[in-house]
Amino acid sequence: MRKISVLMLCIIYSIVGNAQINPVTGKMDYSTKANDHFMMQVSSDHWLNAPDSIQSKTKNNSRGANFYVMYDKSFKENPKFSIAFGIGIGTSNVYFDKMSVNINGTTPTLGFYNLDTVSRFSKYKVSTAYAEIPLEFRYFSNPKNPNKSFKLALGAKVGTLINAHTKGKTLLNGSGTTINQFSQKITAKGYFNTTRIAATARVGYGNFSVFGSYNLTKMFKDNVAANIKLLQLGLCISGL
Repeated sequence: MRKISVLMLCIIYSIVGNAQINPVTGKMDYSTKANDHFMMQVSSDHWLNAPDSIQSKTKNNSRGANFYVMYDKSFKENPKFSIAFGIGIGTSNVYFDKMSVNINGTTPTLGFYNLDTVSRFSKYKVSTAYAEIPLEFRYFSNPKNPNKSFKLALGAKVGTLINAHTKGKTLLNGSGTTINQFSQKITAKGYFNTTRIAATARVGYGNFSVFGSYNLTKMFKDNVAANIKLLQLGLCISGL
């Protein structure tokens, strides 16, 4: 995490260092640069290709959050287009109803356990966090005033897994009655594919856009689980 923070700071300094000085006001002038140097994303998360026995247990409120610091370089020939790259964190939380996932197990395959009639947690999720390097090919209809510009971005990102855990809250018995407020968090990465590559797209206006991210790599290692891939759809807020 320290290395990631240092790299983010380096990118921020590069952004400021490449800004132009307005000869009249003496202030930094970003009007000739495309914006979206900072991006915050919130998403609705979905596990694609999961078997019906797992898909039927996932909840609709599964969600993620991503944050990126980007360095943007406009094309001299046409400033409406640019290339951007950076670094950031991508997270996902997939919630389950009456199911547990044994991510710290020792069996060859990852265990998904149906808990319809036995003790279970009222709230239960599988969470992942990746350190990521995104790359975007961008288009701004009005690069001199990005806050009033139509924007389109296509790209990809590569990431490495920095955390994977399950978390359950409020223990229930088989009939759904609360036993106690016990919480449990289990951290383990053994079953997960530690590298992921995703295709990305954004479209919007000004500081707001909708985005999509689709994993090209599997979430779990070969022969451990089904060929599950993460899809994120949501809102992106960008600035500077």
